[in-house]
Amino acid sequence: MKKIIYLTLLIVFVSPFAWSQNNYDVSKIPDQLKQDAVAVIRNEEQFFDAKSIGTAQLNYKIAITILSKAGDEHAKMVKGYDKFSNLYNIKAALYDANGKKVRDYKSADIRDESASDGFSIYSDNRLKYLKFNSTTYPYTIEYSYSQDLKGILDYPSWQDVDNFEVSVEQSTYTIQTAKGVTFRYITNPNLKTDSVKIGDRTQYTWKSKNQPAIISEPLSSGLKDVTNWVLASSNDFEFDGTKGSLNNWKDFGMWFHKLNEGGNVLPETLKAKVQSLTKDAKTTKDKIRILYNYLQQNTRYVSIQLGIGGFKPILAEKVAQVNYGDCKALSNYMKALLNEAGIHSNLVLIGNDMPSLNRSFSSNRQSNHMILCVPQKNDTLFLECTSQYKPMGFIGYGNSDRDVLLITENGGQVVRTNSYNAKDNYQIRKTKIDIEDNGVASIAIKTNYGNAQFEDHFSLLLKEPIEQRKSIISNNDIPGAELIDFKVEQADKTLPIMTDEINFKTNQLFTKGGEKLFLTLNQTNRKESAPVKVLNRKTHFAVPYSYNDQDEISFTLPKGYTVEFMPKDIDISSEFGTYTAKFLVKDNTITYVRTQTMNNSKYPPEKYNEYVDFYKKIYQADKLKAVLTKI
Repeated sequence: MKKIIYLTLLIVFVSPFAWSQNNYDVSKIPDQLKQDAVAVIRNEEQFFDAKSIGTAQLNYKIAITILSKAGDEHAKMVKGYDKFSNLYNIKAALYDANGKKVRDYKSADIRDESASDGFSIYSDNRLKYLKFNSTTYPYTIEYSYSQDLKGILDYPSWQDVDNFEVSVEQSTYTIQTAKGVTFRYITNPNLKTDSVKIGDRTQYTWKSKNQPAIISEPLSSGLKDVTNWVLASSNDFEFDGTKGSLNNWKDFGMWFHKLNEGGNVLPETLKAKVQSLTKDAKTTKDKIRILYNYLQQNTRYVSIQLGIGGFKPILAEKVAQVNYGDCKALSNYMKALLNEAGIHSNLVLIGNDMPSLNRSFSSNRQSNHMILCVPQKNDTLFLECTSQYKPMGFIGYGNSDRDVLLITENGGQVVRTNSYNAKDNYQIRKTKIDIEDNGVASIAIKTNYGNAQFEDHFSLLLKEPIEQRKSIISNNDIPGAELIDFKVEQADKTLPIMTDEINFKTNQLFTKGGEKLFLTLNQTNRKESAPVKVLNRKTHFAVPYSYNDQDEISFTLPKGYTVEFMPKDIDISSEFGTYTAKFLVKDNTITYVRTQTMNNSKYPPEKYNEYVDFYKKIYQADKLKAVLTKI
């Protein structure tokens, strides 16, 4: 619909786009692009002109048709900038369903505000923001801008479909490089790369057309496996007065190492403090624990995003003075503390809640966080230095089991963080239920949570008692249960383990049928629903992490009743995990033991309905009842 027109080399350099007449009539959208869509990207063009290793110009234009109110979230422009870039030539317009322009937006309509993330105390990041509004549907928004960049670490990335329920009529990404400027890129399989020489410049172009919308799918691992995408990275770069190379991870790690040279010197008073704190420690690990506790008790996390400060840790000496810092500053500060104690450590670049680094393709966009590695002969530790609560060595499942970049004096080295398997991520629960003759049941539940399940429940420890009570009540599924008392604790602060002990009472444990009582045996960890099957699923899927749940519930039965029926033991196995349920009757006691272990492997979409079948078996097993009858 839009064309890149090359009249002369001068026009190519000055204006990469020459837009043809707009035609945003909604009736022109192919029917297959409206199916399952709340919005349609009519045309998107991104042109990145790398003029040197340190300067570039970005030109961007997009038109999106909003089909229904559910698509309103896509009717906005949000674009960030900082002291190394500027935004100009911003244009925006709104069109009706017939493609007729309703209004042009003016500069006064566009908000210019700090790109505050809520915890950055120093930031030079700002953004331009415009929300388009229409009371009639469908409608089309269009906006464009230019941006000059001085200091380049990242080339823009591109993905044709990056939201569920959004289809794409046409999307194009072009990178133009000046003579002597080189870069690298990777794409999804089968995406065609077009390249052409224009004078002393080279253009690389990727296009996508008529991509249908993908509905949001349960447990989806994202759209990248089923969309077109480009990840591009400079080779050599200049940023905020520094030069570096992204040719490989080793070179990029060397740039980071040089940024921090001389940055981990401590004040003399703190050096003496370190020696005093560790003088009686018997092992290296004891020293690390003492200093990690000191870090947690005497610093707090804030985000700092100021030019090179977004990459270079502030001096350890400065952190010692102000007692705060971002992930880089606190990791570097901990490194300095350890160094004073004679313990070697390395800064680590990591993508928190992101995929592993691509070992064969180095780029800055693959990391967003920094932690610290303390190499040990038999037990290498990774330290999360931004948390005042996490036990030493526990980095959370968002940082675990992934390739990361270890920063050494010889450059970057890709290593893998610790993994937590299903047995590590446990929930072990023992429940004792005493049922009185009048049908009132006293229920005592004790649960231990480990590693990832500790992380999922840890916020309960930080709440005030009244909020803890509300949370416990809202998460309880026992019918008619009245909360009597509870205790939540982390007995050993050095371990990622927490415990809660909860006592309920209820008179609604049974359902009656004539002279019989029906007792649901799984009262505390029951699947209340099963996922539905998805026809023609598109995306891969995975559970958030591997885990192991162990439940044991013992029922002391009221006098005058005996067990008439008890389910048979159940054993379910699949590639997704395993499930067992065992039932035992002895005297007037029923013991129910349930174990569920899940794997967090990434599965192809065609496996999803098999997963649903596995899950439904668990759902059915969790509803099984015992039948009691009067003696």
